[in-house]
Amino acid sequence: MGICGQTILTAAIAVVAGGAFAACAPDRATIKGDWGQANFGITLADDPQERAIGLMNVPKIPTMGGMLFVYDAPQHATFWMRNTLIPLDMIFIDSRGEILNIHPEAIPLDETTIDGGTGVQFVLEINGGLAARLGITPGDLIQHPAIGPDAALPCE
Repeated sequence: MGICGQTILTAAIAVVAGGAFAACAPDRATIKGDWGQANFGITLADDPQERAIGLMNVPKIPTMGGMLFVYDAPQHATFWMRNTLIPLDMIFIDSRGEILNIHPEAIPLDETTIDGGTGVQFVLEINGGLAARLGITPGDLIQHPAIGPDAALPCE
């Protein structure tokens, strides 16, 4: 990441750490952990066609951008990087919004199956390497309206 990207990332984290974060909204996802919190501007993939396309053929996403895949119920989730041009971190999340597993730095255009495990209802894809730079780990929580009334970190 260049100096400009580092500056944007540092500014995004600083704003979040200062408590000035966006309200719960369909185009925002917040992850909170012992390290603090980070807000992502996201696109939803909540129907079969959107989930099938995902971030294919997208040349770039904003530093704090991503896509949230929403499934109707917990399931065994697998992904691949067919026609995906950028490296991604895949964050696999349970029905309450707890991060179960993170697959870091998925390789662009690789068709090897990425197994997110069982009990997955949401998957957040963000720029490759960003989860590690922010300190995101399994057990952290995500906040988004799609998680619903039983969310571990409910929308207020």
